[in-house]
Amino acid sequence: MVAYTGIQGQNILIVSSDPANPTEGQIWYNSTSNLLKGYQYVATNTWASGGNMNSPRRAGGGAGIQTAALGFGGLQDGSTPNTLSVTESYNGTSWTNVNSMNTARLALVGTGTQTASLGFGGYQLPTTYSAATESWNGTNWTSVNSMNTARADFAGAGTQTNTLAFGGRTNATTTTAATESWNGTNWTTLPATLNTSRERLGGAGTQTSALAFSGRTIPTIYAATESWNGTSWTTVNSMNTGRINIGGCGTQTAALAFGGQTPPTTSVKTELWNGTSWTNNPTGLGTGRYQFVAAVGTQGSALGSGGYIPGSGKTAITEEWTGSELTVRTLTTS
Repeated sequence: MVAYTGIQGQNILIVSSDPANPTEGQIWYNSTSNLLKGYQYVATNTWASGGNMNSPRRAGGGAGIQTAALGFGGLQDGSTPNTLSVTESYNGTSWTNVNSMNTARLALVGTGTQTASLGFGGYQLPTTYSAATESWNGTNWTSVNSMNTARADFAGAGTQTNTLAFGGRTNATTTTAATESWNGTNWTTLPATLNTSRERLGGAGTQTSALAFSGRTIPTIYAATESWNGTSWTTVNSMNTGRINIGGCGTQTAALAFGGQTPPTTSVKTELWNGTSWTNNPTGLGTGRYQFVAAVGTQGSALGSGGYIPGSGKTAITEEWTGSELTVRTLTTS
């Protein structure tokens, strides 16, 4: 055992109290407590309540990160359900209404950041499947070139100028395996399609490195996961629990999946993908729901906002996921 109480390393700061604002990887010796300490990321893997959205709704699109997110479109339940064009911006604490989309719709997909987003596809009541694409510059939405295949309940990955769209449905009974790529100006239908055609699936990653997971082809619900390398889809290890209307975000090698439903059950489950396999997290969402508005962020820091709660209808609830956080740790040696 090395006794640090009598050692004053040349590269280790000796202080009487812990630094107020340490940096990641910093190590110091606290002469008051006689402890060697460091500042490192520690796994937390928990959900906590965030600020509610202003417009309760479900099945919208989202973009950004946990502390700078955008939520748009969706469905507002009621005696006369209506699709929304409403857009809200999240600063990590509260949501603010900003300028609305040009085309109101639900079951659309969003990619990009809070100030440079893309919203595309979706469904317009009562029977129209949309191929419309809109670009967000941080202030306004602008209609740009449409998708080649009008679809709803699909998934996507990427940025405002480099996006991938995959899966979904093109009418009330037909799912699609089609994949489209957006280059900032036009959509291109790619020859490679999903191995499992499905709707209401989850997605994560980028235009050239994406992940597709769960979903269904009525009546079958899949746990299947597929990985995209920019050219083709490859079937990889399945999720532990197949679900539809699932929330998903992150990257191809570090994804997060949460909520959703295996009818008639609504799920609170959270699963983490490490590039090879999915792992169930011991704790799930505080409120089980599906058809999120903004399901965005990373495996380490994510946001799940809006959605549908059976028996209650649409919701404005926001939950924030912390996968890991910087924490002062007492170091031991031997």
